[in-house]
Amino acid sequence: MRAEVKHLWEEERPRVTQAVSDAAKLGDRSENADYIYGKKRLREIDSRVRFLTKRLEEITVVDRVPEDKEKVFFGAWVTLEDEDGEAVSYRIVGPDEFDVKAGLISMDSPVARSLLGRKLDDEIEIRQGEEWQTYYITEIRYEE
Repeated sequence: MRAEVKHLWEEERPRVTQAVSDAAKLGDRSENADYIYGKKRLREIDSRVRFLTKRLEEITVVDRVPEDKEKVFFGAWVTLEDEDGEAVSYRIVGPDEFDVKAGLISMDSPVARSLLGRKLDDEIEIRQGEEWQTYYITEIRYEE
């Protein structure tokens, strides 16, 4: 989030500000699409920077590995295997960081809640649609 704020404030905003300034020099602003779009984009950037800045003040950065590495805690990479031997790995992250395609799931998600506090070889059940799927924890690892 810090990197996004830095990018928006130091790169994106100055570029858009310059584009708006250039568009304003062209005359009639009411029909100038570059000017109108640029002003709208500046409001979006400012809004996003305000949001991220507030979130950064509220969040807690977890930068250490737990003492008990045998259990699933925040920040863990967990590999699950279903009864057919298909494996999938997830990392438990904060609600602002999740990206399911990258295997990052929010600690508030049902899957993460069912994993937290569990140990290697524990069995968990996850609801998928109308059915329940059984998984086994086959690996727990933390990145230093």
